[in-house]
Amino acid sequence: MSDPSTLALYVHWPFCVSKCPYCDFNSHVRSSVDQAEWRDALLRDLAHEAEVLPGRRLTSVFFGGGTPSLMEPATVAALIEAASRHWSADDQIEITLEANPNSAEAARFADLASAGVNRISLGLQSFDDAKLAFLGRAHSAIEGQRALAAAQSAVDRVSFDLIYALPGDTMEGWSRDLDRALSLGTEHLSLYQLTIEPGTRFATDVARKNFEPLDADRSADLFELTQERSAAAGRPAYEISNHAKPGAESRHNLAYWRYQDYAGVGPGAHGRRRGMRTVRHKKPENFIAAVGRNGHGLAEEEELSRTEAAQEALVMGLRLAEGIDPGALRGRLEVDELVDQAGIDRMIQLGLMWRQENRVGTTAEGRLLLDSILAEVAP
Repeated sequence: MSDPSTLALYVHWPFCVSKCPYCDFNSHVRSSVDQAEWRDALLRDLAHEAEVLPGRRLTSVFFGGGTPSLMEPATVAALIEAASRHWSADDQIEITLEANPNSAEAARFADLASAGVNRISLGLQSFDDAKLAFLGRAHSAIEGQRALAAAQSAVDRVSFDLIYALPGDTMEGWSRDLDRALSLGTEHLSLYQLTIEPGTRFATDVARKNFEPLDADRSADLFELTQERSAAAGRPAYEISNHAKPGAESRHNLAYWRYQDYAGVGPGAHGRRRGMRTVRHKKPENFIAAVGRNGHGLAEEEELSRTEAAQEALVMGLRLAEGIDPGALRGRLEVDELVDQAGIDRMIQLGLMWRQENRVGTTAEGRLLLDSILAEVAP
């Protein structure tokens, strides 16, 4: 599944209009942003990665955040053009931009498409105004519908996010939302259970007993319903929370989960390339200062041991419905052992894993368990 000649590129735009109470991403609210200064800094950071990784074929670019739909289309165009100069662009390159449904941002979709974006990932999060208010979103349900229509008019490939398992969510209510989501004509959906992340406002609210999260059993029931309904509608889960028609999966995210190389530029961006783990400075001001000082925004650059790489590849691969080929992965990473066969046998007996010829993987229940474990041990 891995091609050492290819590369995925992640570009992080750290700014948001407001901070959502569930969000633990590297996002910051600033009264003003100097677009020209940021364009130059991101281009310099990108040039550094290109110097380290010459001769690659670029298969995907992903603008994440933060809220990258707040970027000027000229900034997006400059980064896409520079990336295409530094590397050869694949004929089927996927260029995704995450967007919020606010009216002002949706008005930019056509210009973003002209800049080179060919896939929009839209943060709808809910069809209900009361739930949007609870989630701290700055758009209404009607704005969300209009933004989706604008995105579908601007580009051929559109995905949108929904968050479920909110306090008070029921099987009947989420079933109606799922039916609506699956009827809106997109080939890809990201359906996330609400998780209470440390350091977020929601974590504080829960500690103060301002609200109580949905219990684990009810959340699991909603997860099972999600798997069944999406599969029946031709958009099966190909990853824990991501659903798509066959062939419409996010190529960029598949590069992560298949443990391929990707370069990360921009504040807080992570990368993995040539056996190295990279992390950029998180705070925007520190990132800008580092680029001015060093010509790049790197805060950390660490060589992964074979064991660390194998563990990462195993966990990432088991997120996918396609599973992994342990023999091929073991050879690629040059490790003696990758999986515990006896342990896999026990997991198969429990209905959490499967084995087919040379591949092993997790069932839907196993992927839910894996997601819960990773949420508990995440730093």
